[in-house]
Amino acid sequence: MMRIAVVVCVVICSLSPRALASTSAALQESKDAVSSAQLKAAIDKLGTVDFTVRMAAARTVRRAPSALAVPALLQAVAEHADGYVRFRALVLLSGFNDPRTRDVMFKALSEPNDRLRTAAYSYFEHHPDPTVLPTLLAALGREETEFVRPALTRAVAAYGADPRARKDAAALVMKGQDLFRAVVIEAIGDYRGAYALEPITEVAKIDGPLQDDAVIALGKLRDQRALATLSALQRTAPRHVQPSIAAAICLLGINCSSHQGYLTESLKFSIENPGFQELLRASAGGLAALAVSGREDAAAELLVQGAPTRDPARAAIALALGTVALRNTALLLKVLEQQNDLAAAVELLREAFDMLEEDVEEERFFVSVRRAYWQAAQGSPARNVAAILIKTLEF
Repeated sequence: MMRIAVVVCVVICSLSPRALASTSAALQESKDAVSSAQLKAAIDKLGTVDFTVRMAAARTVRRAPSALAVPALLQAVAEHADGYVRFRALVLLSGFNDPRTRDVMFKALSEPNDRLRTAAYSYFEHHPDPTVLPTLLAALGREETEFVRPALTRAVAAYGADPRARKDAAALVMKGQDLFRAVVIEAIGDYRGAYALEPITEVAKIDGPLQDDAVIALGKLRDQRALATLSALQRTAPRHVQPSIAAAICLLGINCSSHQGYLTESLKFSIENPGFQELLRASAGGLAALAVSGREDAAAELLVQGAPTRDPARAAIALALGTVALRNTALLLKVLEQQNDLAAAVELLREAFDMLEEDVEEERFFVSVRRAYWQAAQGSPARNVAAILIKTLEF
């Protein structure tokens, strides 16, 4: 409770003009203020157990000039004795947009350190390189750990324009552990892989742990052939699946206002009536999917309804909001500008980032927010929101 109270105070205080000016000045001064010695010391601390020290070290690295930081990070990835420092250095390197990063990431694909491989898989999801695809496909036969394989399968799904990736991704919809199948189904939906419409439709028809994922994916595919399946499921699927069906039909562009209204009411109901956690997760997840697709009012609904909640409802809504932050950062920043209670909204997002374990994705978010800060006019709502996020999320 003490930590939460302190964080809330920090956020509220950060809303004052004096605190915003202080944050802005610190960001401006830090751009060229990091010395080589400070940078080396910070990199060495990236592997410390103390969270506060580790975050402060990462913050120092991010604020170092690229000409200084990139060579130091390259050296740390290649030579540092601490495997976790190598991993964190690789993640931080991904945020500097340096052309040398690609070769370092490719080399990391064959590292014994599974954290390095995970970061590399995530990197190549967002930086498509056809020459890398054979390496990714070969890795499907050996990567089986819970936090490595999801990054790999998302990367493969990102190459859906290639027939080789389509074949393997579609096959994974129907085989393997449910955890991994859920990731593949979600990723194919995210990348609008209509080539997998048939197997995803088959999963959507089966009452079970993958039904929600498959239903949402059908909507993300934007293929009107899915409507017949979704309409049938509206009549037969369990109550806790109905929010996902509503979101999917909305994603197909059909009667979106009423379906989003249903999601809003369903979320309110499940917040007010404990014991409907499945319904709550589906409602929050449905609104998140709509927000990622570009519907600002869906993201706003998550913020407004989620901000005053407590666990267990709060955790599910925070994670849904975290998905929006990672998958459509620009939309979330715009919605945050419009919030009356910005402190409560940012605190909900902070809790999401405490739960997320998407290191490269989070670094991409940090880069986007810092870019938004520097691109926005001084004193503008956009710059103020970015400054508050930087302060509160400690990056």
